[in-house]
Amino acid sequence: MVFSSLTFLFGYLPLTLALYFLTPLRRRNFMLLVVSLFFYGWGEPVYVGIMFLSTFIDYTHGLLVEKYRERDRLARWFVGQSVVFNLLLLGFFKYWDFLAANLSLLPGVNLPKLGLPLPLGISFFTFQTMSYTIDVYRRDAPVQRNIFDFGAYVTLFPQLIAGPIVKYKTVAAELVERTVTSRDFAAGACRFTVGLAKKVLLANAAGALWESCLSSQSAGALTVAGGWTGLFAFGFQIYFDFSGYSDMAIGLGWILGFRFDENFDHPYLSTSVGEFWRRWHMSLTSWFREYLYFPLGGSRAGKARTLRNLLIVWFCTGFWHGASWNFILWGLYFALWIILERFVLKDVLAGTPVLAKRVYTLAVVFVGWGIFAMEDLGVCGHYLAVCFGGGPAWSPLDGYRLGSWAVVLLLLALGSTTLAVDLWGKLPERARRVLAPVLMLLGLTLSTAYLVDGSYNPFLYFRF
Repeated sequence: MVFSSLTFLFGYLPLTLALYFLTPLRRRNFMLLVVSLFFYGWGEPVYVGIMFLSTFIDYTHGLLVEKYRERDRLARWFVGQSVVFNLLLLGFFKYWDFLAANLSLLPGVNLPKLGLPLPLGISFFTFQTMSYTIDVYRRDAPVQRNIFDFGAYVTLFPQLIAGPIVKYKTVAAELVERTVTSRDFAAGACRFTVGLAKKVLLANAAGALWESCLSSQSAGALTVAGGWTGLFAFGFQIYFDFSGYSDMAIGLGWILGFRFDENFDHPYLSTSVGEFWRRWHMSLTSWFREYLYFPLGGSRAGKARTLRNLLIVWFCTGFWHGASWNFILWGLYFALWIILERFVLKDVLAGTPVLAKRVYTLAVVFVGWGIFAMEDLGVCGHYLAVCFGGGPAWSPLDGYRLGSWAVVLLLLALGSTTLAVDLWGKLPERARRVLAPVLMLLGLTLSTAYLVDGSYNPFLYFRF
């Protein structure tokens, strides 16, 4: 079940909210656990068992870490067990076939591919539960003694499938006590509707344009103009798809009384690749920084170790996204640019005009999206070669495509800036109170009309 579906919008969500607010306050975490498990099991009920196992393992290990805190070596052992369990769970379902296929290329090695479907959201909830035991050990979060409350955190349906990655310490107090005012509910509903419109009206449109450019690649008719159009289309698709989902998750969190951290901050306005990654998928960037980069030593142990740590983190970032060589290459591609900016280009960028830095950043990022989007490295290599002059510069199809999609491309470009937020902030309070429900109704109506009539409605991050 996805947020941008009629089943969720007009079936699951109204019923869930009715049950939630009719339930006494002390029972609401249990109710959230039940409805979240139902949400997760809607498409793959067999994998609900994995959710139970993950919850039980990390709940018990949190208690063990707390119990043996004074015996540091033993507490660290239980933290290690939790980390290993989560990594093995993620590795078995997500990476076994990739490893089996590549290791079987070695002489005398023949590992079977299992072809198991990937449990939805496994990359997200394993990282969440792994961070819980680490934070309990570090005394950054209190231990949770109520398994139903902990289960509600692990399975919380707004961010269960595609994030943002919510650390336990962020919501620990709200699991114990939270309130929802009418203002919270209205703000959450508004944020959810904005995210829905971004996903359905903008991301899906950008995705259709990307598919059109890919079809030119398949037909051998791709041009330089068509290639770059496709890269920008995919870049806009993944931005509005994922940031739209994050908006919906954050909005639903407000409705239920939770405050999730922001996950995007207009990343396409960045003036460097490093800044882009401080603005894009911020919950994942923060996770790797806090639980991998800093423990490795960060940038405190000299240049050589800093380079090593950056390469490790970005290898893991790429591999986290998918069990394919293109994701590993994508991660190392960004590692290269981060390293160049830190040790080679720092002074050059400092003296470069802002507009030029933004153009440079967008070029680097959108080429990266090409690597991310095409798992077949041969197809990816040919596509990017055309973009850099390895094919005709222009064709009549490019003119037709750009003319047909001009309005959509303009909306995508403007929608990725702060223009709408700035204009909204300049309106008088009375105008905002009148316009907010009107725009919400319009966004919901248009999104619903699209969902009723359209069939192209992928969520890109569901495969991660």
